[in-house]
Amino acid sequence: MKIHLLTLLCCLLSTAFLYADNEDGQGTITGKVTTSDGLPAASVTVTLKGTRRSILTNDNGNFIIRNVPAGNYRLEVSLVGHETVTKEIVVEDQQATTIAIQLSLSNKDLQEVVVRSNPVKKITDKESDYVSRLPLKNIENPQAYSIVSKELMQQQINVAPQDALKNATGAAVTIYPNGFLYITSRGFLTAPNARNGMQTVGDARSSSDIGNVERYELIKGPSGTLFGASISSFGGVLNIVTKKPYVGFGGQVSYTTGSFGLNRIAADVNTPVNKDTTALLRINAVANQQNSFLNFGHNNTMLVAPSFSYKASERLSFLVDAEYYSVDQVRPMNYFLFDPSYKITSYDQIKIPYKKTLYGEDASVLVSSNKIFAQARYKLSTMWESTTLFSYTNEYVKQAYQAYPTILNDSMVVRGVVKYPNSRNTATNIQQNFNGTIFTGSIKHRILIGASYVNYMTSEGSRFINVDTVNINQDYALVNKAQVDQLTAQGFNYYSGTQQFFGVYASDVISIEDRLHLLLSLRWDKYNYKDQNPENNYDQAAVAPKLGLVYEILPKKLSLYGNYMTGFQNNGPVTQPNGSLFVPKPIYANQYEGGIKMEVSQKVNATLSYYYTHIDNNVRYDANNVALQDGKQTSKGVEVDIIANPIVDLFIVAGYAYNKSVIVRADEGSDIVGHNPGQAPVNVANLWISYKFQKVLRNFGIGIGANYVDKVYINSANDFYSPHYTLLNASVFYDQAKWRFGVKLNNITNQKSWGFSGNTNPLFNYAANLTFKF
Repeated sequence: MKIHLLTLLCCLLSTAFLYADNEDGQGTITGKVTTSDGLPAASVTVTLKGTRRSILTNDNGNFIIRNVPAGNYRLEVSLVGHETVTKEIVVEDQQATTIAIQLSLSNKDLQEVVVRSNPVKKITDKESDYVSRLPLKNIENPQAYSIVSKELMQQQINVAPQDALKNATGAAVTIYPNGFLYITSRGFLTAPNARNGMQTVGDARSSSDIGNVERYELIKGPSGTLFGASISSFGGVLNIVTKKPYVGFGGQVSYTTGSFGLNRIAADVNTPVNKDTTALLRINAVANQQNSFLNFGHNNTMLVAPSFSYKASERLSFLVDAEYYSVDQVRPMNYFLFDPSYKITSYDQIKIPYKKTLYGEDASVLVSSNKIFAQARYKLSTMWESTTLFSYTNEYVKQAYQAYPTILNDSMVVRGVVKYPNSRNTATNIQQNFNGTIFTGSIKHRILIGASYVNYMTSEGSRFINVDTVNINQDYALVNKAQVDQLTAQGFNYYSGTQQFFGVYASDVISIEDRLHLLLSLRWDKYNYKDQNPENNYDQAAVAPKLGLVYEILPKKLSLYGNYMTGFQNNGPVTQPNGSLFVPKPIYANQYEGGIKMEVSQKVNATLSYYYTHIDNNVRYDANNVALQDGKQTSKGVEVDIIANPIVDLFIVAGYAYNKSVIVRADEGSDIVGHNPGQAPVNVANLWISYKFQKVLRNFGIGIGANYVDKVYINSANDFYSPHYTLLNASVFYDQAKWRFGVKLNNITNQKSWGFSGNTNPLFNYAANLTFKF
């Protein structure tokens, strides 16, 4: 309620200011900015030189500056990488001076500049090339999704993906022992398995750095129709959009320091390679060092990510991205192994001190990943385009030590470790899409026809050992690398396997009078699995439809939408008690969703949705341990996603998700029917509000935010949980055209919190950032 009142108040104040009469001795400047092709230039900054007055053009390219003292002025429109446009004007008492300004760049080129340089547009803009793989605006799309922009991450001085993703509606973040990050979405765990719309499995132990992230897109609901089972969970798809080259020279260099010995240097440089700007290069690089908030531990990473684009002709263009990422890190210590006789019900009852670890510095993870992504776009005609995509990911794990302590009682702990030596994951992905527009009478069809192939190979060894048992109330040495190496010298259990995914899909968005949109989609998917044991080999096929309907109540501003979507997961063979082999069919999730979307001139972007998801064919086991495929589970809930910029430099990002997940049918004789399936919080909320002062304290700003995650049951028995928590954060900053300085305070109240696998999260900490922009 407070957020709604604040938004309303700000809008009223803004409206009152705009329509106030000029005072004596003052006049008004009105104007319109257009591009070289005669289209309105939206979201362009117009500055009145010699004053502190500047304003953004609206969607029609218009602007108005009131209460300007009479006199001679210079009006400027400046864009990064482009020549400044200057106009001399005369303002007369109680008169309106009208002026027209035309830029030298086209509307398409302008959008590239605005998207990069205008935080208003980037924070509130939800337009995406990946959510539907069709040229659909958010208001036309019958699917809900949340975004976390680069500009928002910079405001919050985020240095890790887990910090940034707390801004996605419904996302409770957790990190597992292998270092991989998951978030909750509609009662299911979702991982960042997509990069620019393509599968990016193969980097589970190295994960990623936000230094090359333009934005995160959390696409809600089972999205198997477009993305397949290998990318999407039943809760959605978490897509990473990387930074890409743009026209013009520019960039920034930043240094961040803070708690736990944080030292982070990041650079982002973009430049044309040739005079006609058909070849563009952008390079992002990061070096990060930080100790753990625990008494021992570290996280040292390095990222180098070049991106090169080349426009070969008016029809053909290429984009090539590469990324090298290395990690030297001590993984979090997780508490989810307990002796059956140890009766506690939540993580906060564990007696090990919150900031204490049982494992040393050298029992770490050394891993590196190399990635390359290539794209070729060819305009077949004025209405059809071909896009060919290729990606390759190679992750090499030199060593990985993962901590698995078993809690025996309030004082005794068995210190277990899993060691992974010389492991490798590789993934090759090829995708071909054809996008086009056709008309049948007055009805418009936007069509996607595509196919994809993924080959994912894993080769790794592992061994679990219990190092020793210690009394946490007495002195003890930390587990070190030499101890584990000695105990695992006898060898490892090695595994190698190959998974192949082949899919074909098609979509048709049928638009009637540009207000009613019907989406019809279908995917056929083939899955093949092979490992060193031929008896485990199997293949499966799945068919996944998707239907959607959108009606624009107010064209381009307000729409009602509904959808029916499906997702699927492949399952391996199960050996029954009688020795027979049971191969389950793919598990399907079916979702029904309805909601409303609102977009108002980059001022407000909001989505309200209700969904119901059910799984009718989960694999369950009866009292005789026979596998049956008739388990049932449901998830239903409401989500509210708001991004608002009601007045200049006031930003509001808010989200709330209510989800109720229930096991409807389970093992015969089990008492978990009616329980939460585990790792599915009921309530999750996020809020961030920031404001940069315009007159007094000009360029100074403040930010304040909060994250709330409800109590989370860890298992389906619902007899153990992670406590609810609220994290409060705040920032102060000074931001101008050439440089920015900011300080962020995280977890101000020193709130204790745990991930779903029991890892403790940092207490109060801070980060300070200095950025130079050019």
